[in-house]
Amino acid sequence: MPSRILIVDDEPSIVISLEYLMKREGFEVSVAADGEAALAAVAARPPDLVILDVMMPKLNGFEVCRRLRAEPAWRGVRILMLTAKGREPELQKGLALGADAYVTKPFSTRDLVAEVRRLLGGEVKP
Repeated sequence: MPSRILIVDDEPSIVISLEYLMKREGFEVSVAADGEAALAAVAARPPDLVILDVMMPKLNGFEVCRRLRAEPAWRGVRILMLTAKGREPELQKGLALGADAYVTKPFSTRDLVAEVRRLLGGEVKP
């Protein structure tokens, strides 16, 4: 059974490309366009990994990360923050809130896939 990934980003072009990339790599993918939708999606069916943007409407990615880590049932969900906010203070904040990895935009698709696989325990493409 493929790992489930939730992509959370309010930029449609990013969502489309990430969704295509992750499906091509053999993952099951769902999407959410804002922080509130992300929390609802995780509550309905927890993914194995959340690819989470920081700057979003309703709830930003830092707040989503904090809430995911505050809920014991979701502590096993891996969180990869993928954002244009690449300064050291933002990176430290994301990791301090419980993100497992922090990747800045623009990003290499090869590096992103490698990081996703690392977080999911080295799952290989079928």
